[in-house]
Amino acid sequence: MSSETAHARLLTAERAPNLLHELVWRAAARYPADPALVVGARTWSYTELEAAIGAAASGLLERGLARHDRVAVYLPKTLEAVAAIFGASAAGGSFVPVNPVLKSDQVAHILRDSGARFLVTSASRLQAIEAALAGCPDLTHVILTDSLTAVASLKARARIESWDVLCAGPRAPAPHRCIDGDMVAIFYTSGSTGLPKGVVLSHRNMVAGATSVASYLENVHADRILSVLPLSFDAGFSQLTTGFYSGACIVLLDYLLAGDVVRQVREQRITGLTGVPPLWSQLADATWPAGSTDTVRYFATTGGVMPRPVLDKLRAAFPGARPFLMYGLTEAFRSTYLPPDEADRRPDSIGQSIPNAEILVLRPDGTPCDPGEPGELVHRGALVSLGYWKNPAATAERFKPVPGSLATGGQPELAVWSGDTVVRDAEGFLYFRGRRDEMIKSSGYRVSPTEIEDTVMLSGLLREVVAIGVPDERLGQAVVLVAVAAGTTGGNAAPVLDYAREKLPAYMVPRSVVWWPALPRNPNGKFDRVRIKAEILQAQVRKEGDDGR
Repeated sequence: MSSETAHARLLTAERAPNLLHELVWRAAARYPADPALVVGARTWSYTELEAAIGAAASGLLERGLARHDRVAVYLPKTLEAVAAIFGASAAGGSFVPVNPVLKSDQVAHILRDSGARFLVTSASRLQAIEAALAGCPDLTHVILTDSLTAVASLKARARIESWDVLCAGPRAPAPHRCIDGDMVAIFYTSGSTGLPKGVVLSHRNMVAGATSVASYLENVHADRILSVLPLSFDAGFSQLTTGFYSGACIVLLDYLLAGDVVRQVREQRITGLTGVPPLWSQLADATWPAGSTDTVRYFATTGGVMPRPVLDKLRAAFPGARPFLMYGLTEAFRSTYLPPDEADRRPDSIGQSIPNAEILVLRPDGTPCDPGEPGELVHRGALVSLGYWKNPAATAERFKPVPGSLATGGQPELAVWSGDTVVRDAEGFLYFRGRRDEMIKSSGYRVSPTEIEDTVMLSGLLREVVAIGVPDERLGQAVVLVAVAAGTTGGNAAPVLDYAREKLPAYMVPRSVVWWPALPRNPNGKFDRVRIKAEILQAQVRKEGDDGR
C-alpha cells in the first residue's frame, strides 16, 4: 500500500460518514481483514465487501445508471444482495429492497411504482415473476446472481446478464456526486388503503439511524449480530447499518424454523439479535442447549408489543442479555426504545425517544398533551424521511409541520404524524394505545386490509368482503375475512383461502373466513368496519368463554 493510499485510508477511518456506503468504507479502513458478513459457509472481510460494492457500483455506472436511478434487489439475504444495495448507493443511485416472500403481483407493483431500471435477482425468481413484468416498462437491466435464464417477454427491452459479468468489467467513471440529503432508498410499506407506498429515505436518514441505534445498543467491533429480519424491513436493514457503523460482523440468516435461529446463535457465537414478537414467541418456547446463549449480550424486539410471559421466558433463556423493547416507523426508521433497566418496571412501555430524535404527543390542534392524556405520536428530527415516492397527497397527510412553538426557533420543520395513539406518563415514558386507521399488524408487518380485500375479490368467489385483524398470541393480530359469498361458494372457505395463499405472501393470508348474509354500511355507504370488527371480537370473546379459556 502506498503512503498516499495509507493516508487516505487513515482519513476515511477517522472521518464520520455522511453517505450510506461510507459506513463500509470507514469500517474497511479500520478493520480491513476482519469479517463483515457471514452467510452459511461464506464469509467476506470488510476489504472483500468494500471491493464487491465498488465492483457492483462500477458495473451499474458502465451500464448507464443515472443519478438516483432505482436498483431493485429481489433476493434472500445473500452476500450479493448486500453488495448490490450498497453498490447502488456508492454509484450515486438508489436501491429498492423487495421482500423475498412477496408474490409476483406485489413485486411488479414495487418495480412499476418505483420506476426501477435495474433488477438484481435470481433465475428462479425471475421466472416466477416473468408474466407480471410486462407492466414494468422502465425495467431495462436484469442482473442474475446465479445461472442465466432466458425470459422471452423481457429479451426485447431488457439486458439480462450475470452478477459476475456486472462486477468483472473495467473501472467505470466516477460515481454521481451526492450529498447527505439526497435520496438513497425507497422502502415499501403498507398503508391502511390500497397498495404499499414507497417511503423515500436519504443518506442522512440512514446514517443518523445507524449512529443512534448503535449508540443505545452499544454496538462494538467485537459484536456478532444475527440478521433474521428481511432487509426490506426498516428494522432488518438497521442490522446492517448499525453493524457496519460499529465494524461488527453480521451473520445473515433466512430461517424456516426457530431451531435454525437457535443453531446459528450457538454456532456463530452471536452477541445481539433483533426480532418481532411472533419470532420471539417461538424462540421463548424453543430448547436452548446449555451454554448456547452465553455470548448473547442483548436482544431487541420491534413490530409490536412483547407479551410479558414471552419476555420472562426470554430473560431466563438469555440470562446474561439485556432486553431492548423498541418501536419504529418506516417513515422515520426508528423512534423509541425502552432502556433495559426499565423492563421490569414498565414492560408494556415503548420507552422514550432514541438519541437524536424527539417524540411529541399532540392533540389534533397541535398542542402538547398532558401526562396521561392520549394523543398522536409525532416524530421530529434527522430520521424523518423525505416523504412518499410520487405521492404528494399521502405525503401532505402524514408529513406535516411541527407546531411553531415546538419547532427549532419557530422555523418551519416537517415531522411524521404517525397515526398512532399513545400516552406519556409523568416520567416521560410512552405507552401505545392503538391506531387511528384500520391497519392490521401481523407477524411484525403492517398489513393493508384493502390490499387483501382487493386481491381476494379477484377470485370471483366473493360478493363483498372486509378484512380485519383479531388478537392472536403469536402473530399479534391474525387476518380474518368477513365475507358475503358469490354464486355457489356458500360457506366453503377452502377455495378462498387457497386463492389467497397463491396470490399473497404468507403474513397476509387470512386465518379464516366468517360468512355473513350482508355487510353493514355506515351513513356514507361504506362498509361499517367498526361495527363489523366489534361483532367479530365479541364473538371471539364468547367462544373463548365457552372453551373455558
